[in-house]
Amino acid sequence: MNDSAEQPTYNYLTAGDTVKSWLLTVDHKRIGVLYLIAMTCFFLVGGTAAGLFRLELATHNPDVLSNDTYNKLFTMHGIIMVFFFLIPAVPGVLGNFLVPLMIGAKDVAFPRLNLASWYIYMLGGSFTLLAVLLGGIDTGWTFYTPYSSVYADSNVILAGTGVFITGFSSILTGLNFIVTIHKMRAPGMTWMRLPLFIWAQYATSIINILGTPVIAITLLLVVFERAFGFGIFDPARGGDPVLYQHLFWFYSHPAVYIMILPGFGVVSEVLACCSRKRIYGYEFVAFSSLAIAAIGFFVWGHHMFTSSQSEYAALIFSVLTYLVGIPTAIKIFNWTATLYKGSIELSAPMIYTLGFIGLFLVGGLTGLFLATMAVNVHLHDTYFVVAHFHYVMVGGMMMAWLAGLHFWWPKMFGKMYNEFWARIGAVVIFFGFNFTFFPQFIAGYMGMPRRYHVYAPEYQPFQMLSTTGAFFMGIGLLICMVTLISSLFKKGYCGRNPFKATGLEWNQAASPPNTHNFTAPVVVDVEAYDYTDERIYQDA
Repeated sequence: MNDSAEQPTYNYLTAGDTVKSWLLTVDHKRIGVLYLIAMTCFFLVGGTAAGLFRLELATHNPDVLSNDTYNKLFTMHGIIMVFFFLIPAVPGVLGNFLVPLMIGAKDVAFPRLNLASWYIYMLGGSFTLLAVLLGGIDTGWTFYTPYSSVYADSNVILAGTGVFITGFSSILTGLNFIVTIHKMRAPGMTWMRLPLFIWAQYATSIINILGTPVIAITLLLVVFERAFGFGIFDPARGGDPVLYQHLFWFYSHPAVYIMILPGFGVVSEVLACCSRKRIYGYEFVAFSSLAIAAIGFFVWGHHMFTSSQSEYAALIFSVLTYLVGIPTAIKIFNWTATLYKGSIELSAPMIYTLGFIGLFLVGGLTGLFLATMAVNVHLHDTYFVVAHFHYVMVGGMMMAWLAGLHFWWPKMFGKMYNEFWARIGAVVIFFGFNFTFFPQFIAGYMGMPRRYHVYAPEYQPFQMLSTTGAFFMGIGLLICMVTLISSLFKKGYCGRNPFKATGLEWNQAASPPNTHNFTAPVVVDVEAYDYTDERIYQDA
């Protein structure tokens, strides 16, 4: 990999480097970097909260935190990680940076709307952080009623307003991506030549537009009931708390795919590059993203097997939940087939990608247990659910996010990180994650309920293992952060295509890209992932 190439003469980083030029930019690449900075800050806040309550859970007695503080910390961790990191991470950073580059466009369809979406995201985050600073929220990230709308003695209105506002950022970003992908593709960039990352962003954008208004209105109703005493969800006022669960999970289960579908797109790109092969069954992988987006809207009821939902409705939701596993399995099988007889390079992005496949596979298979009604009744609200969720979202989404960040970091900033330390960080994160969450499957199966920090002594060995694993995972994340940030201070620039990858962003744009992405009109004349094309090796 070339670390001594000359700096591009005119790129998006150097084209006006004042604070004002960044805050008023309409360049999609700079907006992606702004998202990266903001999300890193939110991640640190949410991760610090997790570290504090994980320290408390190391013993079965309340040694560090009070009941109220513990409730507020795990609520803050959930709200910040779900709504301000996991959901917008890949679309906000990698999506904004890469979608126009990958399809041969100069920018997104609505550049000013793109900037507005970042400001809306920051405004919503400010409301939520203000709620934390003024005393916190103790409802859990699900805001379950009637506790959240009537009884909670915390800043539910501020936090709910923050999440409500942030939803508009997701909607506007999704709208922008859909229009951009439909209308601004370069000549020759047909639908069947689109990178799979674009297919994943397209499917995610559909879910964002259709699902996010539901959660926004639902939280607005919670605020109205709490502020004005409306009888919407409170049974004492004629409301229905189960209605809240239907509305909340109608969005929040598709939200799982908002988080994970972009990660699927990242995995496809890295896997193809690091195995030097076209993705096996490209068409099936592409359309499976749309199938996941569609079926995902019909499975929310599996979160409510222990509510007043009828057993007949629960049966239908159980079957549909099994059904959504089919397009997901298609991706796993096709990725595995892609690896077969591939020329595999275990770079840092590839290690994260392989870690993603293993961890997500565990998360997906344990989801089948929870989709089974009889088993779900036993495991509902136990640490088994916590472990399953984190294997999908953290083991899956975060590993994919880190894979994508390491893969496109040289393209974003023109600097190559230290590969040795990047690999070390990936391995430490992988093992730290498994030590953190795998013991929780066992504790949950034994019956340990979640959201309790005072628990029976027989569960302490599992919680001690989890706390130790979280410590090592934190070390791995620190290694990752130091490795990436330190690369920015290296002398010299990497070449246009250090990973020898296909794609317009690698072969038609500089590293870092020019302000308007390309110096000449782009015409696409090859299919995606054509690793027999010698042009990809000319400037690596």
